[in-house]
This record gives sequence, C-alpha cells and structure tokens, in this order.
Amino acid sequence: MKPKIEVENLNVWYGANHVLKDISMEIPEKRVTAIIGPSGCGKSTFLMTLNRLIDLVNGVCVKGKVLLDGKNIYNPGIDLTELRKKVGMVFQKPNPLPKSIYENIAYGPKIHGVKDRKTLDSIVEKCLRVVGLWDDVKDRLRDSAFELSVGQQQRLCIARALAVKPEVLLMDEPCSALDPTTTRKIEELIQTLKNDYTVVVVTHNMQQANRVSNYTAFLYLGKLIEYGPTQEIFTNPKNKLTKDYINGKFG
Repeated sequence: MKPKIEVENLNVWYGANHVLKDISMEIPEKRVTAIIGPSGCGKSTFLMTLNRLIDLVNGVCVKGKVLLDGKNIYNPGIDLTELRKKVGMVFQKPNPLPKSIYENIAYGPKIHGVKDRKTLDSIVEKCLRVVGLWDDVKDRLRDSAFELSVGQQQRLCIARALAVKPEVLLMDEPCSALDPTTTRKIEELIQTLKNDYTVVVVTHNMQQANRVSNYTAFLYLGKLIEYGPTQEIFTNPKNKLTKDYINGKFG
C-alpha cells in the first residue's frame, strides 16, 4: 500500500512537556486511519503536526520528519497556505464562518483564485451533495450557516474543507458533539470519502474506529504503542496495553 504520509522519529514538546515521543508510521493513501488512545495521550497534537497547525501553539518545538508525497513539510520555505490546502482539517466542534451557507463553501476557492460565478456555484453544489446536505439547503443558500443544526454545521464544515480539493482530510473527533443519527451519517460519509481522499480521524470511540477505519494507531502517553490493520488491532492486538484499552480496562 502506497503511503501518502510518512512520519519519521516525530517528537513534540510544549515547553518542557514532551508530548509526542519518537513516533514513526506510514499513513496509506486513500484509506481511513484512526488514531485512538485515552485523553491527553497526544492524539490531537499528532493530527496538528500533519498540516503544521501545531505551529500556532505558543512554545511548541517539533523535531523529526513528516513527509507528504515524499517531501518533508517541515523543510524551510514550505508554503503553509498550499500545505493546508492539500491537508484539510475538520475540528471537534463545528466552526462555520459567520457567513451564508453558500459563502462558507465558496470562501476557500475564492481565496485560491476562483472568480467565475458558475464555477463557484458548481463547487458549492458538488460539495454539499458529497456531504448529503444539498437537498436540505439548496433553497436557503443565502441563510446564515448558524441557522443550521449542529450536525448540519459539521457536515457544512466538511464540505468547506473539500471545496479547495484537498488530498488529505484530518478529522479531530468529528462526531463527539453529535447525536447518534448524525454520527451515523458522518461515519457513512467518512467511508465514502476514502474513495477520493486520505482520511485521518481521531476518535475516543472504539466502536467508531472499528467501523470506519482501515488502519488504527494506538497512542499512549505520547508513544505509538501499536499500529496496523484495524481488524488485526481489534481482534488480535499484539500489545497488552492495546488489548486493555480496547477492552475498556483504562483510559
């Protein structure tokens, strides 16, 4: 399986706090990789290293390599705007822009130079269809995004991330604030997205990781304890810590 992202000897410190410890792993292209582990183990920090949002944290120090298509994103001179166009992010809580539903999706393409109205209309419709929102909102595209339900807002945020045609989509506990019905819709969407995107999803929900992912990485106290095909991790973990965590014995 071809790796889209290769992480080599990655270490992260917040001041004196060593948060990620010598992590190395390959994230395969056009598959879903789940990152699991107890709260405070470094899951969200790891996710933010993959598009350098980690740079925005005061006092952070990152050492090691993160290769995207073979190129180290931590090399000097990397265009962060272009990087974050390729590697999009969806956060735990929906964060729509204070704009209309239409403008939430059109905003990114406009920043990247798309001016033609028909092209923008097409992008908006396509992205809303992908996330299953088009039929719900096609007659209210000028309404504020804040008028949508929380679940609809989260799907809108996914559509917004897709509008700039990323290659990788990072999702930080995208269902944690959602009801079971909406969670199921997001999980079904994640399964569909892997046909076109490399997806990395942080989740605290073991059943969700098992349902949606092809590969699972288990982090504990900043270390990568085990990584492999999800079915193997959940049915025959090689490490006792992994087995105990999956069986709900800690964390």
